[in-house]
Amino acid sequence: MSLVLDLCLALAVIGVAVWTLAVRGNFPAVIGFVAYGLLLALVWVRLGAVDVALTEAALGAGATGVILLFAVVRLRGGKAEIDAATPSGPQRIAAGLLCAVVGIGLAAAVVTLPEPAPSLAAEAARHLPALGVANPITGVLMAYRGLDTLLEAVVLVFAVLAIWTMAPDRRWGGVPGPVFPVQSSGPLSLLARVLPPIGIVVGIYVAWVGADAPGGKFQGGTILAAMGILAWVAGLWRLPPTSARGLRWAVVAGPLAFIGVGLLGFVIADGFLAYPPSLAKPLILLIEGAMTLSVAAALILMVAGPPEGGGRRAP
Repeated sequence: MSLVLDLCLALAVIGVAVWTLAVRGNFPAVIGFVAYGLLLALVWVRLGAVDVALTEAALGAGATGVILLFAVVRLRGGKAEIDAATPSGPQRIAAGLLCAVVGIGLAAAVVTLPEPAPSLAAEAARHLPALGVANPITGVLMAYRGLDTLLEAVVLVFAVLAIWTMAPDRRWGGVPGPVFPVQSSGPLSLLARVLPPIGIVVGIYVAWVGADAPGGKFQGGTILAAMGILAWVAGLWRLPPTSARGLRWAVVAGPLAFIGVGLLGFVIADGFLAYPPSLAKPLILLIEGAMTLSVAAALILMVAGPPEGGGRRAP
């Protein structure tokens, strides 16, 4: 039964991927991309990688899908811009061949792995008690591969800055994205009033429980961002201007906390991003909490786009 389920899932992933590439129209292609991400999340669940499944569902399908949908809406009527950015036939063929070669190489590497496959999982699990966390994924991301995670956090800040730089000079410091009218009735109005209180609690819980169970800052931050975007689209919450200090601190709080704890390692441990056993879990939770805030703020701002209202006056 499980083999049949896995085969059906694999065929569904391949089928949705082919349909997404072949379909005409940007909107159905984005819908296909979201469905593809959700199917991949199910694949990760079948492989026992629940943390990766949550991240794929939250970031790969959810956040990226919303960003792409906003891009599609904003590009309506912009046929010239779309045509200019659309790759030519030879470029598509070259990209397809390159993807096929990479895919075949990865598949060959997976099927030719020795039994048992080389792994550091046992070694990582053996040292988890020194970190005070029970979730091996959190241990790997925050300790063994902490520098990689730090770089991912910094990338979020640069992504927000890159989006802001696309605003005209007169809008610099203004309110990001469009201002939506207040929805007083309808499904959007109802969902925007009912879901955020529940979603905020769930997001904080998912971020908090990540130290000992599947979850963490990226998944929790994405849920919080989704609640903020819902309230914003329904007109119940207006985004602060990009000149607001609180907004800017929210974006950089996670990376700054990460770097600060890393430098503290030179004083209280063996080096950068090293944790003394007695303070390991509190320091990891400090970084996780700050990163949850930054992930949520960065995702909201990436969806909103560059400033469109207010800003400084043109000289």
